[in-house]
Amino acid sequence: MALPQLIPSHSSSSSSLTHQPSISPNAVSPYLLNPNFKPFFNSSSLFQSRRFHRLSSLRCFASSFPEKRHPYPPQSDESVRLPLFPLPLVLFPGAVLPLQIFEFRYRIMMHTLLHTDLRFGVIYSDPVGGTSDVGCVGDIFKHERLVDDRFFLICKGQERFRVTNIVRKKPYLVAEVNWLEDRPSSDEDLEGIADEVESCMKDVIRLSNRLNGKPVKEAQDLRRNLFPTPFSFFVGSTFEGAPKEQQALLELEDTAARLRREKGTLRNTLNYLSAASAVKDVFSSS
Repeated sequence: MALPQLIPSHSSSSSSLTHQPSISPNAVSPYLLNPNFKPFFNSSSLFQSRRFHRLSSLRCFASSFPEKRHPYPPQSDESVRLPLFPLPLVLFPGAVLPLQIFEFRYRIMMHTLLHTDLRFGVIYSDPVGGTSDVGCVGDIFKHERLVDDRFFLICKGQERFRVTNIVRKKPYLVAEVNWLEDRPSSDEDLEGIADEVESCMKDVIRLSNRLNGKPVKEAQDLRRNLFPTPFSFFVGSTFEGAPKEQQALLELEDTAARLRREKGTLRNTLNYLSAASAVKDVFSSS
């Protein structure tokens, strides 16, 4: 039986830049999720495990990488210039992204970053919708330069940003950006909504394990003491099968709205899994 895909609770939509750089589809790897987080489905389904997609052009081995971190975060009211790396994926704050840099213009970018602050913007791009104007800073904390001048690197998502102006397009994209932060929520019970989202995630894990013939056991603590806002980013980072939905979640500036949307998506997926489980039971009994 085919495993279900993400069933968004809204039609995904996001704003786009007029500039659409050409992107090599092979220069990408998805997130490395928290090592304690159990995979929802296998590699063909919506929720991915901590294993990387084995794309032929991308390998990343981090065991011997030196570590270097950015010494200071930007202020929310700053407008700064940021090199951009358009990719067919969405990076969330707190998520870890391994990459191989082999295209010449981005090797130039890496040489520049190694002598500055090791930060660049990851921004979602696809051939149909173009390049979005909201992205997430990738902070390089491990890297390795190879003899042929390729780079293996691992970066972690930090601040979100909105592109306000394209500074230049060659040799790589550079833009002026403003930092994005979630607006303070009203009197809504964010902790309660986050707990409901976690409960939905546990139900999805339980049913998907059942459909795949895996032992059905209670999922561990998925929040790991995260506050509602970082938890909402973590949940969004697990929706790897639907980058447009992820982009819509990344662009929201309200934690409660993001959590409610994620809860709706998880409930729709749970309904699908429940129906698939019932069908499986009928055929198994017959």
